[in-house]
Amino acid sequence: MPDEPRAAGDSLPERAEIIEVRVAELKQLFNAIDPSPFREKDLDGAAEEFIVGWAREAPRDADLALLVYLDRSAGLADEATVLRDAVRAFFRHRSEASSRRLRQLFRLGRTSLLIGLAFLAASFLAGDAIAEALRGHRLGEVVQEGLLIGGWVAMWKPMEIFLYEWWPIRAETKLLDRLSAMPVRIAYMQDAHSEAWRRDWPAVSPAATPAAG
Repeated sequence: MPDEPRAAGDSLPERAEIIEVRVAELKQLFNAIDPSPFREKDLDGAAEEFIVGWAREAPRDADLALLVYLDRSAGLADEATVLRDAVRAFFRHRSEASSRRLRQLFRLGRTSLLIGLAFLAASFLAGDAIAEALRGHRLGEVVQEGLLIGGWVAMWKPMEIFLYEWWPIRAETKLLDRLSAMPVRIAYMQDAHSEAWRRDWPAVSPAATPAAG
């Protein structure tokens, strides 16, 4: 077997914000109980939180890249490519889910706005009618003011959605889009020949896995 390379995978742009992760095995990056095929597997929760947290601290206009320091020598020739595809697919799915959440929020906002406007108009009309019917009575003024307050309270939800709730989701979607396109590179921390890669699922294919003795 030829000497293992010190690194494999995508080239890292010079000015990219490089997210650095160190693991003993590639499988530590992924959810161990997820039964999906490797390229569709979820990242481990801690790994996802670490990568996303680092990316949030990076400048918004910076390219992102992932550098995985792996405490073993190289294994299969395509393991860096497989890792990149899996990481990108994970964040692409997260981005799509975030986009769906934003669309659902806007649908809720539009519905809430229609309901709020209708209730506000009804409150104005009802308040004016009651005030007219009880003209000269303090009770009429109290009821009118209460209905007006209730009408404006009904506008709270759509105002919250369109003023505050949507833009954090949009920012999250953009961040996930950047993560779904980032180059991925593996730096091997051991030069010696080793069979450790054979135990490092999911980089190993079924054909390369040694049979149990």
